[in-house]
Amino acid sequence: MSDLLKNIDARTRLAGTNKLEILLFTLGADRRTGRRETFGINVFKVREVMRTPAITAAPEMPSSVEGMVSLRGVLVPVVDLGKYVGVGEESPRDIMIVTEYNGHTQGFLVEAVDTILRLDWAQMRVPPDMLTAKMGGLVTAVTELPENKLVMLLDVEKVLSETTRYDDDSLLFKDIEPIADAERYLVVFADDSSVARKQIMQTLDLIGVKYIGAANGRQAWEELKKIAETTSSSGRKVSDVVSLVLTDVEMPEMDGYILTRHIKSDLRFEGVPVVMHSSLSGMSNQQLGLSVGVDEYVPKFEPQRLAQTLRRLILGEKDASPALPVADKKK
Repeated sequence: MSDLLKNIDARTRLAGTNKLEILLFTLGADRRTGRRETFGINVFKVREVMRTPAITAAPEMPSSVEGMVSLRGVLVPVVDLGKYVGVGEESPRDIMIVTEYNGHTQGFLVEAVDTILRLDWAQMRVPPDMLTAKMGGLVTAVTELPENKLVMLLDVEKVLSETTRYDDDSLLFKDIEPIADAERYLVVFADDSSVARKQIMQTLDLIGVKYIGAANGRQAWEELKKIAETTSSSGRKVSDVVSLVLTDVEMPEMDGYILTRHIKSDLRFEGVPVVMHSSLSGMSNQQLGLSVGVDEYVPKFEPQRLAQTLRRLILGEKDASPALPVADKKK
């Protein structure tokens, strides 16, 4: 099992190529259909896969949270994904996928892991409305394998938001104030996570700017091209209309690196800053963001920091506390 993730460091080279690798797993049979659906999680977010260790129950936790385990001295919450999704309730959960991103580590119990699949983000499709409604926004992308087998990419951020409660609104949005003349400014943002989009919109509402949201990089790019065509016909620059672009990294059809590269290589968008907003906050991802022209990199689920960064870039203020280390900006 350890061989599954042996070469995970090398896989960071996939970023920026619009490719990804996903770890496939099952949660058990659906009690209504009897089928075993295949789910996936981006390998970038997986730290290790292991046999489920002894779990210590914790009081007053959601029903899908089994408790805590100690991994090398760190207490990690454990979520039974089958219970959360509502499938395979009778299946044993012998495997735990340990994920780590945005400063949080958590374990997900699954029935079995299968393999690691390399795909192009262009093969990952936005889920149809029917599936989104059925799964409550839990699936961010779907792809089809041979023999009509579907793989559903889970929105891990949504799972964590609803189980571990680490994004408590009362604390995260405290003291965010509006920008003067905020209605003059427009932000275009792209994120495939419904939880992240909600938090972005709440942040933008608090600072008072207008915004256009998209569920992936391709949708955002289409919106930006429409704006560019309109401004060109009226003799204006895109930067007169769009104050800033905010993008996630992982998105179906077009990821944030490719979106940024499109923006930064198109002279029509000169002067429009791009902020990368991601749970993949490791330095290798930040460096890659810089290589394609990202102006700033802000971790997800830090609305106050996001608001400060947006305010500074929109208003053209000097960077008193850079989102990226100064040394890294020189590279």
